[in-house]
Amino acid sequence: MQRRRRRVVVLLRKVLMCATCTIALVGLLSGHVHVFPSSRVSDFSDLYKLPTFTQQREFNYQKLSREKKWTHELAPPHLSKEQAPPHLSKAPPSSHKLNGASGNLDFEKLWKPPANRDFVPCVQPSSNYTAPDESRGYLLVHTNGGLNQMRAGICDMVAVARIINATLVVPELDKRSFWQDTSNFSDVFDEDHFINSLANDVKVIKKLPKELSSAAKVVKHFRSWSGLEYYQDEIATLWEEYQIIRAAKSDSRLANNNLPPDIQKLRCRACYEALRFAPQIEAMGKLLVERMRSYGPFIALHLRYEKDMLAFSGCTHGLSNVEAEELKTIRENTVYWKIKDIDAREQRSKGYCPLTPKEVGIFLTALGYPSNTPIYIAAGEIYGGDTHMADLQSRYPILMSKEKLASVEELEPFTNHASQMAALDYIVSVESDVFIPSYSGNMARAVEGHRRFLGHRKTISPDRKGLIRLFDKIEKGLLKEGRKVSNRIIEIHKKLQGSPRRRRGPVSGTKGMDRFRSEEAFYVNPLPDCLCRRVSQNVNASISVR
Repeated sequence: MQRRRRRVVVLLRKVLMCATCTIALVGLLSGHVHVFPSSRVSDFSDLYKLPTFTQQREFNYQKLSREKKWTHELAPPHLSKEQAPPHLSKAPPSSHKLNGASGNLDFEKLWKPPANRDFVPCVQPSSNYTAPDESRGYLLVHTNGGLNQMRAGICDMVAVARIINATLVVPELDKRSFWQDTSNFSDVFDEDHFINSLANDVKVIKKLPKELSSAAKVVKHFRSWSGLEYYQDEIATLWEEYQIIRAAKSDSRLANNNLPPDIQKLRCRACYEALRFAPQIEAMGKLLVERMRSYGPFIALHLRYEKDMLAFSGCTHGLSNVEAEELKTIRENTVYWKIKDIDAREQRSKGYCPLTPKEVGIFLTALGYPSNTPIYIAAGEIYGGDTHMADLQSRYPILMSKEKLASVEELEPFTNHASQMAALDYIVSVESDVFIPSYSGNMARAVEGHRRFLGHRKTISPDRKGLIRLFDKIEKGLLKEGRKVSNRIIEIHKKLQGSPRRRRGPVSGTKGMDRFRSEEAFYVNPLPDCLCRRVSQNVNASISVR
């Protein structure tokens, strides 16, 4: 009797175990199973599908802070989406599979911006700030450099005009630089908006009055990184002899730090509010953003691998001997580039060279961005063209640019004008979900600062010196791409993603001009001068800014 009972109990146990296993197996198969995505791109037919409404909702938290001028202005009829170029007539690819190529980085970690810690713009003048005093004379400005170098210089000259009680004549753009751009101020910027926006700060006029054509004037090279005392005690005294002061250069003429709060806020108002791009540029930029956005969340990659950059920096890694010689010749023949003899290997080992397109591909893969990530190339003509882009293109086939997103006819008004084309790249870069510069040049710094001002949007700044050590080991076969390299690169860049921090001061031990040169530039990080933290005293209290 007992033996029968035991048999029955054993039989029941077996039945229950089978039932449990069956239920678990069914649950596993019907549930969502996570797998490491393939490194290959999905089939061509899947690449051209618009993101669904659900997928786009995932990015609503980013769009809340995207109130930018170019996102509100309507594109003119000839820039409407209905007239997209033929090669974009198909719906772009969905980005719903962007779950992290290394398997352990999910969608949110790849794209979500860093916490802004409640920092918001605070650029309004203090209660002691007054309307501009009576003008003592006219300040003429000859800007120098590319678009973003000129932008920073213009904003500094607005502040200088305020300090020395000058009427600012709309600055003259540089037409003699490497790019030979003939654009005038009104071709690149909204001139009327610039003048009107600064009416309570500085008097700005379009042209010098004709009756002053023969007035006493002086051309002055303002001292680099100068403070309030220099302009008040040395430059302002020139009004005693001259009616017109002409600034021969505009870049880095004002100190980054230790200026009155109202002057610092004026610089930010000039840069982020007054210096708006011309309407036709803003409209085209908005259209490029919309077309890029239809691919889903995207990276704007400032790939500074252009002829002028490589020639100036002397960086030749990965180039042929013929290419290296061509760049050397350009450097030697460019009069205003002071340094001629450059050790390319030393430059690279110190992190002074832009990442190559191949290195950028390794970097993005290590960070976890899968191969179907949409990438906007914010750059001019890449040196060597397809030859040097092949490695990056093979890893990330969805490489877009203004030339690919817009037709020849749409870009025609801006073609052959480097500053205007750069302005289009600037707009897309500021509005991208993630911005990554391959080199910390003027554009990279300007975009980073603007993104910080707009809510600390995700900006990944490559540690080039640290990366080069890893890339060299990979190239020599001492390391292989994979989880170990990926984890190392992710760890290096945890704190290099645009989160709030105070602007860095000078490097310890530096003196003289080197001390100023080692500081983080004002427009790279407007905190603390132009960003304040919202603080709620208690749950029911109103939010105050400090």
